[in-house]
Amino acid sequence: MTKEELLLKLTDIEWDDFECKSCQNKLSEDVWATVSAFSNTSGGWIVFGIKQVGKKFEIQGVNNGEKTESDFLNTLRSEKFNLRLSAKGMKYNFDGKLVLAFFVPSSLVKPIYYGNTINTFIRTGSGDRRATETEIMAMMRDQAFGSKSEQVVEGTSISDLNKGSLETFRNQIRNDNPSFPYKNLSDEQFCDKVGISKDGRLTIGGILMLGQRDVVQRYVSNFWIDYLEIPGKSLAEAQVRYTYRMQEQDNIWESYQIILQRLRNFVNAPYEARPDGIGAEDESQLYALREGLTNCCAHADYFSPMHPTIRVFTDRIELQNPGRFMFPLSELRTQIHSIPRNPNIIKFFRYAKLGENAGYGIDKILAWEQLTKGKVEFESDLVSSTITYWIGEHVSGQVGGQVGGQVGDQVSEHASDQVSDQVSDQVQRLINIIRDRVFTMEVLMKKLKMTSRRYVRVNILNPAIKDGYVLRAYPDKPSHPKQRYYLSEKGLKLVK
Repeated sequence: MTKEELLLKLTDIEWDDFECKSCQNKLSEDVWATVSAFSNTSGGWIVFGIKQVGKKFEIQGVNNGEKTESDFLNTLRSEKFNLRLSAKGMKYNFDGKLVLAFFVPSSLVKPIYYGNTINTFIRTGSGDRRATETEIMAMMRDQAFGSKSEQVVEGTSISDLNKGSLETFRNQIRNDNPSFPYKNLSDEQFCDKVGISKDGRLTIGGILMLGQRDVVQRYVSNFWIDYLEIPGKSLAEAQVRYTYRMQEQDNIWESYQIILQRLRNFVNAPYEARPDGIGAEDESQLYALREGLTNCCAHADYFSPMHPTIRVFTDRIELQNPGRFMFPLSELRTQIHSIPRNPNIIKFFRYAKLGENAGYGIDKILAWEQLTKGKVEFESDLVSSTITYWIGEHVSGQVGGQVGGQVGDQVSEHASDQVSDQVSDQVQRLINIIRDRVFTMEVLMKKLKMTSRRYVRVNILNPAIKDGYVLRAYPDKPSHPKQRYYLSEKGLKLVK
C-alpha cells in the first residue's frame, strides 16, 4: 500500500480490509480482535497512528515506532494466538508524524483466535464481529478441507453401496467415457481403482456418492440434498409453497439424476433419449446449469447443519451450498481455480464426464450469461455459498410451475383431463409409479404387483413407450440386460 493509497483509504466511508488504530503510546487490546478478524476472512491492513473520530480521521503518529512495531510482531509470533501469525509492515511519514501499517493475510488454517475460541472474530463491513458457534464450527471443518471425503470408514464394504446407483454410475461411464481404463473391471476392483473404496473399505466420498440410505445416514447423519420448484419470485409471493419437492434420496448420485431431469424442463436443451438428457459435448443452457449442479453436489460441506438446496423460482435458479468458496470471489471471473472440498467426489463426476477439469467448470457456468442474457451471481460467507442463475430472455419459458417448462405436481385441471383421456388406467398407474425415478423391469413388476413379465411389457410398458410417456435407458437395445425405464417430459406432466 503506497502513501497515496493510504490517503485515499482515509477518504472512503468504510472498508472490509482496512482498520485504523490510534495506539499513539501503546497497543490497544482491540488490535487483537482485528488481527483475528482479518486472519479469519480475506486479510487486511491495520494502521497505527491514525485516530478515527466519527467518519473523520486525524493523523497523530506513534511516539515510539520501533517499540510499537516490535510489540505487534512479537505478539503475533507468541502464544497469545492459537497459531503463530505473520504480517508485512510499512512505514509512512506525514510531516514528521510516523504511521505504521501492517498487512495481516488470511490464514490458511482457521479459526484464528486469542485466549480461547470465544475470541474468534470475523470481518463484516468495516467492523470486527465475534464469530458465532456455527461459523467457528464451519472454520474447524475446513481444516479437513480436501481430505475428509477420502477418509476410509472401517467396517464397510461395497455391499454397503446402493447396487442400482453403482450400476447406473458405471453405465454412465461406459456410455460417455468409453476410453476409461477401469470400466470393465469387477465392481470390487472398479471401486478400489476410482476411490470409492480402498482395500475393500468404503471412503466417506464413496458412501456419500453411492451408498445405501441407512449407511449414508449412519456415517453422515445430516445428509440431504433439497430441491424445490416455487411458483413465484419468493416463498412469500408464491400462492403455494412449492409445486414440486424432491423426496429424500439415498445418496448424491440418485439426487443428482433426478434434479438434472427436473432442470432440463426449464431451459432450451437438445433432447436425447437417454437417462440424463444431455450429451457429453453439449453446449446448451442445460450444460451451464449442469456444471453448477455438479459444483454444488461435489463441493458441499456435508457435515454442516445446513443442506445443499436447489430452488427454482420464476425469475432465477438458486444453488445454495453449506461451505464457503475457498478463493476470493473477485478472482472468480479472471483466474482459474481448482480447489475441491471433496476431491474424490468431483473425480467421480469427471469420470462420468459430468464435470470439467482444472477449474474450467466456472467458465461453463458463466456461459449461461451469453446463452440466456441472464446474469450469474456468486455469493459466499464463512458458512455457505450460493450460485444464482437469473432467467434471461433466451430461456424457453418461465420456471417454478408457471408456463413453458412446467413440470410441477400441479397441472391445470382442464389440461390434465384432456390428456388423461388418451391414457389407459394401467399406463396412468405405471406413470404414477415411475414419477421421477428410474426403474428396472423387475422393480416395476413388483410395484405393479404383477407376475407376468410378458403382460407388463406388451400391455403396459410398450404402449407407454410407443406414445412417448416412458423412455428406455438403452433405446437402441430394448432387451439390454441392464435396461431401465423413466418418464419423458410428456410423461412427467401426467403424474398425479
